[in-house]
Amino acid sequence: MKWLEQYPREVKGFLIASLVASAGGSLMWPLTTMYVFDELGRSMKDAGLVILIQSLGGIGGQLLGGILYHRVGVKRLIVGSLILNALGLFTLPFINGLWGLFIAMMGFIGFCNAVSMPAIQAFIGFRFADRRGELFNVVYVANNIGVALGTAMSGFLAEFSYHLSFVLNGVTSLSFALFFLSYLKKLDGQEATASSSHPKPKAPLPAGPGAWVLLGHTRIYLFMGIGALFLWFGNSIWNTGVSPFIISEGMSKTAYGYLWTLNGILIFAAQPLTRAIKRWFARTESSQMTIAALFYLLAYVVIVMMHSYPGMVLAMVLATLGEMLISPAIPAFITERTGQAAPFYIGVAGGMGAAGRVVGPYAMGTMYDSGGLAPVAWLAVAVAVVSLLAFAVHARMNRPRQHEQHQSLQG
Repeated sequence: MKWLEQYPREVKGFLIASLVASAGGSLMWPLTTMYVFDELGRSMKDAGLVILIQSLGGIGGQLLGGILYHRVGVKRLIVGSLILNALGLFTLPFINGLWGLFIAMMGFIGFCNAVSMPAIQAFIGFRFADRRGELFNVVYVANNIGVALGTAMSGFLAEFSYHLSFVLNGVTSLSFALFFLSYLKKLDGQEATASSSHPKPKAPLPAGPGAWVLLGHTRIYLFMGIGALFLWFGNSIWNTGVSPFIISEGMSKTAYGYLWTLNGILIFAAQPLTRAIKRWFARTESSQMTIAALFYLLAYVVIVMMHSYPGMVLAMVLATLGEMLISPAIPAFITERTGQAAPFYIGVAGGMGAAGRVVGPYAMGTMYDSGGLAPVAWLAVAVAVVSLLAFAVHARMNRPRQHEQHQSLQG
């Protein structure tokens, strides 16, 4: 991996660990809907309910992770949530016949996994402040190399055993927790470096009223969060539209896994293209979010027009370009403008996005049961339009010359 050579040793270790963890996570998440629909023999509405509960846990986890970052400490927050996530995954093979307990455990897994997300993103923004924009993108690429590797195996594992996917995911989550524990202990011994590149807050974020004051700065997060909400609502089409369509058309489960393998490969291979888009059309993070929503919209239009596997492949290419633009842009935008309040805003924006994952699968699963892929695809188009408009408003409200509110947050 020659692209790693330009980074310090501590960055290389972090990127490799992230890659392994994302490979483990991708063994399971593309297959959750298939597991409920195929292995458990439930309807797509039931599959959507599982994703809904898991996403509700994710909302709570994102919000709590952002709030507790400075109160609990990065080590206990990240390591503890990853260990609990692993324990939850290890229980899944033993409770698949207990529908109610299975749903509850999926909610617990969604919660524990999400708690670590704003903490890890804020840690990157603080620890590597001088290169945070670049590092967000590099970590994103490393994660998705892991996704490419994991999804390449996921379809084959599903043919053999869904439960093996759960266990391997748990192993990688536990390994990531142990890596972080060792990694952060080493940083504890570098106080001088930590104080300059990972600054401590002057005081903990105040409880109660402090959070309400931060929420009052709506220019920072509101329309970005709304855009993310509808973006991830529409993106539910892959699990609750494309996935059952592939099964109902008699295609193999590996065909669905190949779509996500393509996603992971493109995220690495298409970096020159997205760099060109940023250089020519989207110089700011806000404009990158807007163009990302446009790519997602075009992907869903393709699915509406082409109910075939080649159409799914083309749609995945377009959606992946959108993902490549938006995923690094949101944490980079927040950490650049909000200082020590970044974990809070990352949690709020992530929680709003997760709300789309709550509503989307259940709504689309219900629609698929009654009408197949066509109404699901049209719904995805409609919500993508709303997402595009919300990001456009966010970009207009956060033009580069508007710094007054940003400076007040960092002061």
